[in-house]
Amino acid sequence: MNVEKLKKMAGAVRTGGKGSMRRKKKAVHKTTTTDDKRLQSTLKRIGVNAIPAIEEVNIFKDDLVIQFVNPKVQASIAANTWVVSGSPQTKKLQDLLPGIINQLGPDNLENLKRLAEHLQKQAPVSGPAAKQDDDDGDVPELVPGETFEAAADENQAS
Repeated sequence: MNVEKLKKMAGAVRTGGKGSMRRKKKAVHKTTTTDDKRLQSTLKRIGVNAIPAIEEVNIFKDDLVIQFVNPKVQASIAANTWVVSGSPQTKKLQDLLPGIINQLGPDNLENLKRLAEHLQKQAPVSGPAAKQDDDDGDVPELVPGETFEAAADENQAS
């Protein structure tokens, strides 16, 4: 390589004058706690208060449950804001149902029943239970090659 080019590169990384020690690597200052500090200051402005002695938080989302064990819970009822922090575990609803039913009161048991009915409606049903007998106002199933007009004429004739 070119000697002048090497001297120029070596001079660019010196921290002091001639004869001073060369810097081995550039020091990178990371601010990892900046986001956490910003979040905490924003939550303070909202006016959240810590809620002690909560052992478990379950968040129901479709057929999944996000479960926090011994979380840190903060709330601001005026701002309708709840903060749950901790390590989450995602589990299926069917796996947690036996343990959750014991913890629910009579009010929440109704909500759980509605959630179970909603999940059953979403699940595709196959076999004889899938057929419905109330086809009065439904559009008839078409056979490939037929047209809507021909199917409507047959339906009116019968």
